Amino acid sequence: MITRTSKEHVLTLLEKNKNDWQILDIGCNQDSVEYAQTAADIVNFSKFYKNKKFVLIDSKELPFRDGQFDFVYASHVIEHTEDVSYFIKEIQRISKQGYIELPTMLEDNIILSDNSIKDHKWFFQFDDVNKILLAERKKQLIEPFITHGLLFNSLRKNFRSSLVLELFWEKEINFKFQNFSIPAKKPYFYSIVKKYLSYRIRNNKLITMVLLFILIFFIANIFIS
Repeated sequence: MITRTSKEHVLTLLEKNKNDWQILDIGCNQDSVEYAQTAADIVNFSKFYKNKKFVLIDSKELPFRDGQFDFVYASHVIEHTEDVSYFIKEIQRISKQGYIELPTMLEDNIILSDNSIKDHKWFFQFDDVNKILLAERKKQLIEPFITHGLLFNSLRKNFRSSLVLELFWEKEINFKFQNFSIPAKKPYFYSIVKKYLSYRIRNNKLITMVLLFILIFFIANIFIS
């Protein structure tokens, strides 16, 4: 069973059960969820975990026993894995429940970073009717134009439900590959900026004057150089 949840609900659940559950944060990076006793990653971040057990993952098979954990926390991990099916089978093998957090197609397309553009291998959607996690090979549908700084400082705080999938699973992760993206003309950054400036110019004379001044300055610098 897999269903939508919220990160806040999951953190409350982990806080309540932290003394009774064995909790693993997989793909922990430098800041695992605070309630996990064990943190694991394919990069050696052990120096950041003096008060937790850190495990380095060096193969597809996770270095844990069957049913070793009561809860596995996997935040922004699965989109990086080459073999999604195998990874999902592995986290089901080592635990009976867990939390999965993934970027939506929207976030994965608009973020300007190598992490999103080069390292993410999959799109994900959640079928709320049939309770199934859907995966499709990632393709760039929008020219990325938003930095990670802006994403974390503002957008995720106000538009989290549009940018992040928050999922809870128990016993089994219902999952399948399915092409769900729709072919369409790719909007480029230039056209996005052009339309934005056009809108501002039509609606604000002061901004129009400033933009014209900047444009003239930019053109003058090109000819001078």
